[in-house]
Amino acid sequence: MPFKLSKSNSIKLMFLVGLLLTIAVFDYFSVINSPMIKTGEAVNYEVGAGSNLTRIIYDLHKRGYIKKPRYLLLYAKLHGSANKISTGEYQIKPGVRAGEFMQQLLSGKVIQYAITIVEGWNIYQLLEVINDDPYLIHSLQGLSHKQIMSKIGYPDIHPEGRFYPDTYHFPKGLTDVQFLQRAYTAMQAKLATEWQQRAVGLPYKTPVEALTMASIVEKETGQSHERQAIAGVFVRRLEKRMRLQTDPTVIYGLGPTFDGNIRRRDLQADTPYNTYRHYGLPPTPIAMPGGEAIHAAMHPTEGNALYFVSRGDGSHYFSASLEEHNQAVIKYQLKGRKKSFTTFDAKTGKTKH
Repeated sequence: MPFKLSKSNSIKLMFLVGLLLTIAVFDYFSVINSPMIKTGEAVNYEVGAGSNLTRIIYDLHKRGYIKKPRYLLLYAKLHGSANKISTGEYQIKPGVRAGEFMQQLLSGKVIQYAITIVEGWNIYQLLEVINDDPYLIHSLQGLSHKQIMSKIGYPDIHPEGRFYPDTYHFPKGLTDVQFLQRAYTAMQAKLATEWQQRAVGLPYKTPVEALTMASIVEKETGQSHERQAIAGVFVRRLEKRMRLQTDPTVIYGLGPTFDGNIRRRDLQADTPYNTYRHYGLPPTPIAMPGGEAIHAAMHPTEGNALYFVSRGDGSHYFSASLEEHNQAVIKYQLKGRKKSFTTFDAKTGKTKH
């Protein structure tokens, strides 16, 4: 004979089930809305590669940050995909509720760190900063430039000038290889865009030659409004088969041991980067040019200026002839004193006193 509840017992059972359900719901929301840390400082919680949500929740429970982990697992299933959690660091702030932190995990809102590649840096400076960064995973320390480029997938490319100056944000645990790949890709994209939109008739055979010119422009002036004029001078020199005669290329050729003081013997040093001795562009870029310098190299100012000299205030005076240039040297470099000094004729490469 089938069991049958009386009407009064059915009501009692329904009331009991409702009560238990109410208690469970109340308990669930109590856990979800409980602060993980009530007071004190924020805590960084790191999620490593291969971690899953179940393991993370039970680890948080073990550390005393949450209660009743099964409720957090249920919350995760109700509020998003729990199949993949981004690696990195997540910040647990005082007062943040367990449910809110679960949302951080599910949305991948990791703590972001940053490295800024500064316009005009060379490869040595860039690698020094990368190697010293505590939040990257390091695998490139001690490797040659060729080995580094092979690691990031470009074994036949010289590294100088190939990484776009910008601020890059990344989570803890990113590799130095991934960081460089990102900066390399950014430079390739910028260079490709500017190359497609370049002015007609430029003396560059390849985008890399334009990048090399941009790196020289970057090192010659920090004045944004002068970059296209500087590029114009060097483009005209290339067109007239004049030596570029730019100190930054000489300095780069001397290597990282350069002490900051360029001497006459340095200008005579026979390196591939000495544009006082060799015609044309140097064999590679000499620095990481920024977007403005790249644009300037692709859109140089038209005119007849072939020389420029620093005014001493960060700006330059431009001249169309060597005679005018020498007068500018006397005015701005020698403060009006007409004493003997050496200049280099960009056409002949010979010194004049």
